[in-house]
Amino acid sequence: MSSAKSSKKPGGKKGWWFGAIIGVVLTAVTVLASGFMIETTNTDTFCVTCHVMTPFRTAWQQAVHGGQNPQGFAAQCVDCHLPHGNFFQFFMVKGRTGTSDIIHNMYIDPQTYDWAGATEKNRLKFTFDSACRRCHHVLTPPGMSSGGFIAHRAYLRGATTKKCAECHPHVGHKDMIETANNFFKKT
Repeated sequence: MSSAKSSKKPGGKKGWWFGAIIGVVLTAVTVLASGFMIETTNTDTFCVTCHVMTPFRTAWQQAVHGGQNPQGFAAQCVDCHLPHGNFFQFFMVKGRTGTSDIIHNMYIDPQTYDWAGATEKNRLKFTFDSACRRCHHVLTPPGMSSGGFIAHRAYLRGATTKKCAECHPHVGHKDMIETANNFFKKT
C-alpha cells in the first residue's frame, strides 16, 4: 500500500496549473515586449542614438523623404533601409543591420571615415526596392519626363535589373556626404 502512495507525483494538479499560468504570462510579456521593441527601434529617434547617425538624420530631415514635401510625410529609417513584404526577412535584416551599426559605431573614427566611398559601395545593400515600392505604387504618373517614363516602364516590365537607388542615389538624404563631412569636422 505504501508503494501506491509513493508513485504519486509531487505537486499534482496545482503544480501543472501554476506552470501553465506562468507560461501564459511569460509568453504574453515576451510577445508584447517584442512588438514594443520592434516599434521603438523603428524610429529615427532610436537610430540617432548612435552618434555617427546624427548627420544622416539631419540630411534626411532636409530631404523629400524626411518631410520636405507637400504632404509633410516623413518616412522612417526602416521604411527605406529594411526590406518589406516578408516579416521574417524584415526582422532578420533589422537584427543584422542593427548589430552591425552598433559595432561600427564603436570602432570607426567618423572624422577620418570615407563616408562617400562607403555610401557608394553600400547604397544598394542598404536600400531596398521593396521599401521604395511600398510607398511608390505609381511609377509612371502623368507629367513624367519621357526618359523617366521609359526607364520606369522597363523596370515594371522586368526588362532591367537596375534597382531604384541606382537611378535615384540621393533621394533619401539631401546633401548627405557634405552634411556628414561638415558635422564630423566640427566634433
